[in-house]
Amino acid sequence: MAGKKAGEYEIFFHWDHLDWLFPDEAMEKEFREEEYWKGAMPAGFKTDRDGNYYLSVPRWAPGIPATVNKIVIVDGKPYLSAYPNWEMNATNNPAALQSVLGWEIDELNRAWFLDQGHIQGAPCKDGAQKIACWDITANELVESIPVPDEIASYKASFLNDLMVDNLNGFVYIADSGIFSDPLQGGLIIYSMKTRELRRVLHQHESTQDAPDYWFKIAGKPVWRDRPMRTGADGIALSADRRTLYWCPLTSRHLYCVDASLLQDFSTPQEEIEKAVVDLGDKGTNTDGMGADNQGLIYYTMLEGQGIGIFDPSDRTYETFVTDDRMIWVDGMTFDNKGYLLFNNNRLHEMFQGDLNWNDEYNLIIWKAYLGEGIKSYLYDRQ
Repeated sequence: MAGKKAGEYEIFFHWDHLDWLFPDEAMEKEFREEEYWKGAMPAGFKTDRDGNYYLSVPRWAPGIPATVNKIVIVDGKPYLSAYPNWEMNATNNPAALQSVLGWEIDELNRAWFLDQGHIQGAPCKDGAQKIACWDITANELVESIPVPDEIASYKASFLNDLMVDNLNGFVYIADSGIFSDPLQGGLIIYSMKTRELRRVLHQHESTQDAPDYWFKIAGKPVWRDRPMRTGADGIALSADRRTLYWCPLTSRHLYCVDASLLQDFSTPQEEIEKAVVDLGDKGTNTDGMGADNQGLIYYTMLEGQGIGIFDPSDRTYETFVTDDRMIWVDGMTFDNKGYLLFNNNRLHEMFQGDLNWNDEYNLIIWKAYLGEGIKSYLYDRQ
């Protein structure tokens, strides 16, 4: 890393389309003949303690072979292989992983999969919507926590991303609530100690879409015929675990609240609502978010085509990296070696049929240098 400067970035992986290492020829044949790869969108990119890389691919379109995958390099090309195995990615079993968008690998080398439960937008089946904790080192399921209909509507929910706090024993979830009008955005808190779930800020201004907000990326409207509407989406936890941050996707504002209020399930909803702080306009809307061990908050810039940094000490927003090729920047991870890794998946272009599938740089994982000693928020007290 000698000579590296903060903000230097490069392409780490790239694809014209995602491809898998299939367990049998029949599955591979169907995937290619039906062109299911046209709906395979890279989402949550992660790395574990041993430097392995993983990628979630939500099942928003038909024929997605596996929703959680390990990246395997074959002849210099990155392929996907179902993780932790093909059985755990079976769509005919609600207890298996159905559709994962956001997830986390914690400091104990455990994966926390946030299963949206929806297959191609259909209502969730009982048990499909859940948090599944998988021990990567032991290669075994630690626990699976169903998220019931009364916590997140089986019809309207869109469990987007989560943050893990092992120090205090909580998981925080952003629910975008996209499958209803009005949206049913909100936050969900899970207590590891009591195994209870609580929903807060349901349809609060901070978890809903901004009215009449229609954004563009590189001059192209999203969507063509209507504004996209998405509630609470990006979520981040401060390194000291004291403050939770989040933002709706179709809004430019960032919000936060004292995490201690969320940890006490007896805190009245009204008190939580009054404690929400509007941190103002980021100058762009945001999908994925993250936090480092120095107290800074990172946010993807959809309109700004890059990554921005929010400094809570003076409440300032600053562009970290930007590039014209960063079209729909999403999931991010820290490799704990001083780098931030994130993807651009061209979501709106993929699902509107606007991609040139001969372009080997359609889908990109980027690697940007942060600085020596900068790690994930998970490692603040390690």
